[in-house]
Order: sequence, then C-alpha cells, then structure tokens
Amino acid sequence: MTEFGDFISALGEFGLYQKWLVLFLSLPLLLSPFQMIGQVFMVVDVPHHCNTSWIRAIGPNLTEEEQLNLTLPRDADGAYEQCSMYSPVDRDLGSIVAYGLNATEKCSSGWVYPSAPPPSLLTEFDLVCDRKDLNDISQSVYMVGLLLGAMIFGPLSDRVGRRPVFLMSMLLQSLFAVGIAFVPHFIVYMAFRCVVGASVSGILITSLALATEWVGVSSRPKAVLISHCFVAIGQMLLAGLSYGIRNWRLLEIAGSAPMFALFFYIWVLPESARWLVTKGRIEEAKKLLQKAASINKRTVPPGLLEQLKPETQTKSGSILDLFRKKHLWKVTLIMSCTWFADSFVYYGLSLNVTSFGLDIYLTQFAFGAVELPARYCCIFLLQWFGRKKTQAVLLLLSGLMCLVITGIPEDQPIATTVLAVIGKFTATASFSTSYVYSAELFPTVVRQTGTGLCSMSARVAGIMAPLIRLLGQYHRAIPMAIFGSAPVVGGLLCILLPETRGTDLVDDTGVATPELRWVPRTLNLRQKNSKRANIMQREICQKPEWKKYHLFLFPSCLQQQKSGNYWKV
Repeated sequence: MTEFGDFISALGEFGLYQKWLVLFLSLPLLLSPFQMIGQVFMVVDVPHHCNTSWIRAIGPNLTEEEQLNLTLPRDADGAYEQCSMYSPVDRDLGSIVAYGLNATEKCSSGWVYPSAPPPSLLTEFDLVCDRKDLNDISQSVYMVGLLLGAMIFGPLSDRVGRRPVFLMSMLLQSLFAVGIAFVPHFIVYMAFRCVVGASVSGILITSLALATEWVGVSSRPKAVLISHCFVAIGQMLLAGLSYGIRNWRLLEIAGSAPMFALFFYIWVLPESARWLVTKGRIEEAKKLLQKAASINKRTVPPGLLEQLKPETQTKSGSILDLFRKKHLWKVTLIMSCTWFADSFVYYGLSLNVTSFGLDIYLTQFAFGAVELPARYCCIFLLQWFGRKKTQAVLLLLSGLMCLVITGIPEDQPIATTVLAVIGKFTATASFSTSYVYSAELFPTVVRQTGTGLCSMSARVAGIMAPLIRLLGQYHRAIPMAIFGSAPVVGGLLCILLPETRGTDLVDDTGVATPELRWVPRTLNLRQKNSKRANIMQREICQKPEWKKYHLFLFPSCLQQQKSGNYWKV
C-alpha cells in the first residue's frame, strides 16, 4: 500500500475517469451554499411595529395613522418605536384622545409589517425585537449539525466506506432540506436545519477523501479545488435566486429540490480503491482499477496487479490513533486550530453580509465571485509555494483584513466592503488549502477520522461565529476584532507542520514522514513545472523498490537510468 501511487500512475493520474468523478462529487457542492448561508436572505430586516388592534374595539372608525399615533410611543428621531407600545387601558376613546397614554410595555400581541413584504422567516415567525436573536441561534444550530455530521460521518466512512456515507448524506440533505419549506413552527425549522447541517458535513468530508484517493500526487490540489469552485458558483447562484425569489419557502425548495436529480449516483459513484485495499477487499479494488484504466484508455500491467495485496500490518484506525503517535497528535492539534480559524473568519465575514452597508444581494454576489478565483488560484499557489507557506500566509492575511476593518469609520461602507471582500478571498483560499493539506497529512486508515475531527473544530467555530456577532451591540468593532485574532494565531501555528508537496499519501499510522513521489520525465513534468517548482534530476531506478514496481510501469528503466530521464517533484 505504500506504493499504491504506482497503480494510479499506471491507469492515469487525472484521466477521463477521475474527471468524471470530480464532476460527480462537485454537483452536490453546488447546492451547499443554499443551506449554509441562504437563511441570511430569509431574514432581511423590514419596518415593523407592535400590533395595537386592541384600540379598534373602542374606536373602530380610527384611521391607521390615528391608531398608531394613539398607541405607539416615538423614539428620539420622531419615528414610531418598533418594539414597544402603550399599555392597553379600559377607558373610552375620548379620554384616551384627551389625556393620552403614558405606560409602555413590550409588544404583547405580535407585530405588524406595514410594507406587506413577501413571506420571509422574519415576518412569518416574528424574528424581531426580543426574538431577533433566534436568527443567530438558528445559524448556530445549523453549525451544531455540521459538528454532529463530522463526528458521525467521518469515522463511519473509515469503517463502512466513502461511497455509502456519501449517498446516505445526499439522501438526508434532500429530504430534510425540502422538508424545511413546509415546517409550521420555528423550533421544527431549527431541528430540520440541524439534520441538513449534518448531511452537508458528510458530503464535504467524504467527497474530499474520494477526490484525493483516486488521483495522482500532482493532481490532488486540482481535484479538490475544482470541486470547491462549485461552492463559489453556488454562492453566486444564491445571490441571483434570492433576489428573484423573495418567498422563503419557494427559495428553500428552489435551492434544495435539485438534489433529487442526482440519485443516479447509486449506479455510477465508485468506492475508493485505496480504501478497499486497506480493508483487504483486493478483488473489488482490482475491478475498479481496471475499469478506471479502460475508461482512461490505459492498461494496468497484469504483473503490477499481482503486486496488489492486503497489507498485513495495516490495521483499522480509530480516533485514539491520532493521539497515540507523537507526529499524528501534533498534526491533529495544529490542523484542528487551523480549521477553527478558517471557519471562524469565513463565517464571520459571510454572515455579516448585511452589516457592511451596501446592497446585500450585490455584496453576496461579490463574495461568491471572489471565491471562484480564490479557490482556483490555490491550485497554483500550492504547487509554487507548497502547502505550509500557503496555509500560513493566507490565514495571516485574512486575519489582518478583519483587524483593519475594525478601524474603518462606520460611514465608509465601500472601504469596509472592499476589505471584507479581500478578507473573504484569503479566508476562502485558506479553507480550501486546509482540505488539501489535511487529506495529505492524515494516513488512509484514519484520514476521514482525522479530517472529521478537524471539521468538528471548524464547526465549533461556526457555532460561535453567529453568537460572536451578538457582541456588536456593545461595540461594533468587537466581533471583527475577535474574527481577526484567531486566524493570526492559526497562521503562526502552521509553521510547525511538515510540508507535503510532491509526497504520496500515507496509508499506515506508523509512517511519520510522507515519502516523496517520483515520476518519469516522459510525463513532460519538466516543461510543466519548471516555473513553479524546483525540479531536480534524479535516477529513480537507483531506489531499491524499482525492481518490484517500476519495471512493470517503465520497461525501459535501465536505459532511462543511464540517460537520467527521471525527475523529482
């Protein structure tokens, strides 16, 4: 299994088979933004005031303006108070008009929305005044779902496989996301959102494993980050759909129902061949490898397939393995902090889209548009500068942008939005880098468990992010100062991690350092990577294991050894 990369090289590192797989994994991610931040557009603030229809019983002929003037106090600006009213009294209308009302109380009979907006979460469940905090609490409940999904589906996919967990998560998301559109009470809405969050988490971490375990070393960032680009496209689609569909129930259906169209995945989505080998299911793995090779129009040499045998020393991993080995617990702790910082600043900026002073639909479209180049640029940044430097610098920059925002005056919405967009760019790129980096740092037997644990850390940050926003009532700069501090600390911790650029995936927990992967110059790597990596010529055939593996892949190994046609990435 330490040479499983040879089988990927034989069938093609990123051929047609892998491209189709990445596309299949990406389509569900297109809908994830609707679940993650779609609620922001369902609770857009609208004018409201207390329901004071009690006065109609003694003054049925009052005009609306007269009714409001008699029953609602005014604020310092002369506008009607939105969250208080004069206490009802048992007096006749003439006495009320003559002497007025003095005692006030909170709204006791609900609220009225004079502008008659389309049905939204805010108007249907009265998320205003004392109930306003329920909006942020429900976002935290969704993050709790993401946390539960990471706890459940991460270890589960290491035990039962990537494919069944991915399909199960799709089914749960489809049923409960559409079900949200029909809930009668807000408490039921939050419960359904929790289940949807768990299913989204299952899709995210399982697609990561499938994408990385089916492609070669040089194509891993490309495979993961192309799928993440679909998240950015989904964010732009969210801005357009939410602008055109203002009814929150119809918007929920429009953003969730398309998942049902993807259930043909039952017949086309493959299991991870690498995972099958770790479980000793060699014949199933061979069939999948041969199928992938035929679609890629390649042939896996029979002699190489004979080398595919179960590793007797490879045991099923558990979460305890991440803390038994010194190199693994260091990686686990630092990557957990990194994911926490990524999620903290990412959701801190995303959920604050209504607070930057510009049109929320335009700002959301800008956030989605900036995510697309951010995720795509990571493909090149990871090749040019490696994983560790890219991760550290992006985290530091995202934190610095948030800290700078705290010093921008409130009457400068354009400057604030520009800095927020830059911060969203770096936070998005950092989050995508963490997915690639984690998949390369954790061994196959605990890859999903380790990634799930990191994802749990990120979800804790996601739970906290909406609650941190509540501190803005004391000073508007407090939330952004907190959102900016965490990624700065996380970026500094990344310096302690090992570099994984150009290394093969580790399968056993006993391997402390990933091995460098060697590829033939016939793949034209010198021409492709000369500007983005320090490629050094080396004779791969001098390695002891070439006789076992590389002779099947490269019959002319002896001649190429003499001419030095092998290169290191």
